[in-house]
Amino acid sequence: MGAVKNKRMPRAVREQQMLDAAVRTFGQRGYRAASMDEIADLAGVSKPLVYLYLNSKEDLFTACIRREAAALTTAVRAGVQPGLPADRQLWAGLRAFFTHTAENPDGWAVLHRQARTHGEPFAAEVAAMREELVAFVTQLIVVAAREAHRDPSLAEREVAGLAEALVGAAESLAAWANATPGVTARQAAATLMNFAWAGLGNLMQGRPWSPSATGIPPQPSAEG
Repeated sequence: MGAVKNKRMPRAVREQQMLDAAVRTFGQRGYRAASMDEIADLAGVSKPLVYLYLNSKEDLFTACIRREAAALTTAVRAGVQPGLPADRQLWAGLRAFFTHTAENPDGWAVLHRQARTHGEPFAAEVAAMREELVAFVTQLIVVAAREAHRDPSLAEREVAGLAEALVGAAESLAAWANATPGVTARQAAATLMNFAWAGLGNLMQGRPWSPSATGIPPQPSAEG
């Protein structure tokens, strides 16, 4: 009976089973060490069927990257409720990010480690996901900063670097949290929030840090 049910399984469902098995294998063993035989066995299908549906190991890996990237960005966007204060929106976005990466460690390993270390076009797929996250965080920060300054013309470039740094820190912290027993998604989000919000809060209140405001003497020029 089980075999009959398997034969009647819709193609989309069967493909997801293959991708589930592939993400687990790639995430735990790495792209080069993973074998199509192992993925097929884990998915409960034949290797020829995997090739029939997903063409090659490279295409299968690309499909895994795209699925996991879409799931992560969707989770982050869904976690943020418009209309909340800026700090609550950022907190919600960080919690959504760390919750998703903690609940999907193999998917995060595929995105954070495997895809970036095996050349194009895999790295380009992850770069596109990262650009989307940076753009989203930039908008969160710039809207809040414009409201705080009551200046609708505040340029995005003034906060784009902060968003880039924040996303990079979140990526590294997620990898550390997943490898460190006992660290929860909430703790990881709180760590980054405490690290980032003091600076962001001051920026939004028009109090950016500068060396001249700290008593640090100016550095001599190259000519001096």
